[in-house]
Amino acid sequence: MLPLALIVQQRGFAVAGSDRALDQGLLAEKFAFLRGRGVALHPQDGSGIAGADTVLVTSAAVEETIPDVQAARRAGAAMITRAELLAELFNAAPRSVGIAGTSGKSTTTGMAAWILHAAGLRPTVMNGAVMRNFVTAETPFASALVGDGGLFVAEVDESDGSIAHYAPRVAVLNNIALDHKSMDELRALFRDFVAKAEIAVLNLDNAETARLAAELPQAKRLTYSLSDPAADLLAGEIRPAADGIAFTMRAAGGLAAAVRLQVPGRHNVSNALAALAAAQACGVPLSAAAAALAGFSGIRRRLETVGSAGGVTVIDDFAHNPDKIAATLAALHEFPGRLLILFQPHGFGPLKLLREGFVETFAAHLAPEDVLAMPDPVYFGGTVERSVTGIDIVQGVAARGRRASFFPGRPACGDFLLGLARPGDRIVVMGARDDTLSTFAADLLARLERGS
Repeated sequence: MLPLALIVQQRGFAVAGSDRALDQGLLAEKFAFLRGRGVALHPQDGSGIAGADTVLVTSAAVEETIPDVQAARRAGAAMITRAELLAELFNAAPRSVGIAGTSGKSTTTGMAAWILHAAGLRPTVMNGAVMRNFVTAETPFASALVGDGGLFVAEVDESDGSIAHYAPRVAVLNNIALDHKSMDELRALFRDFVAKAEIAVLNLDNAETARLAAELPQAKRLTYSLSDPAADLLAGEIRPAADGIAFTMRAAGGLAAAVRLQVPGRHNVSNALAALAAAQACGVPLSAAAAALAGFSGIRRRLETVGSAGGVTVIDDFAHNPDKIAATLAALHEFPGRLLILFQPHGFGPLKLLREGFVETFAAHLAPEDVLAMPDPVYFGGTVERSVTGIDIVQGVAARGRRASFFPGRPACGDFLLGLARPGDRIVVMGARDDTLSTFAADLLARLERGS
């Protein structure tokens, strides 16, 4: 909601808002930033609805019972979802790039944003995460970039089906894997998304997206891969490093370019190829795009190092589904050091849907010396079924011979992991849809620094 609010405000509208976290006294810095930008903040009790000339924009987390929704209905105010409003702005742009997929969307969006910005195309960008390249003292929460070049780049979401609202000129699809919806639903949503585009950027390393690529005429697709020589963009000679990863990009026609990323992991090589292909589709020469990509400094909460103390490093990461968790663990295991992991599921619904996937992923990708600690999912209110809990995942992982423990609350997980930590270890805080996870990771580092 924050980046969308900033984009709308820049277009001349007065913006106000409410949030559950504000009422709970959480995320003070984020709300102070919004107030500093002239965004009025109200309790989530309906008092912010000024009348029928107000347009209420709601996220997928806002239910019908929320007082703001009830007040808007009484006042006759117009209502629209976040995704519908974003899609209206996106579809009205002369040029548009929609970046989709189960995993890697935010990083690919950030990479593409940096390349297009460096190329002087002045894009407007809507990302689901903070882009470190655009963070300044005045804009610490840089998940949006407001440009005037007629080019709109947006991360688009399939979890609530809202991807159906977007009609991109360039459609980027990183991968398709089980997450919030059934595979049949996901296939239909992503196929329709790709079909609307003038050109689609597709990953040949994912069986589902490779199948979509095979359905398209060659003139309507750009493909990329880490292994398939038939791809339009191919990564080879991949060389992991402690502070990133390097590779050679080869394009159809014989062009080759060395690429050095400041972010680690083979999954980020794949994300980089997607961003390079998207930039190429927007008219940026591949050589210039590859050179710009070296300056990409990452996305907040994507394998972000919080700091080190006493020989223990604390890492904050957004991984929350099996594919993302597997990618994070693979990247971290490129280098020595035991992993002490706190994984907080992002909801009881996803936990039920992905139960077997979570068990399989942790069992397959944890090293024998690694340790997993889990609390129950994040819960900020609303109605929810709790038939599957963190205990079910921990029991499944432990039954497969890996070290896993359950604690009802997050603080107890932190105490447990700090009690185990020794020099050379890495404490990894994993989870999504809860900005307080970053605060929690910072608190763990502070405790390490104090030796407590």
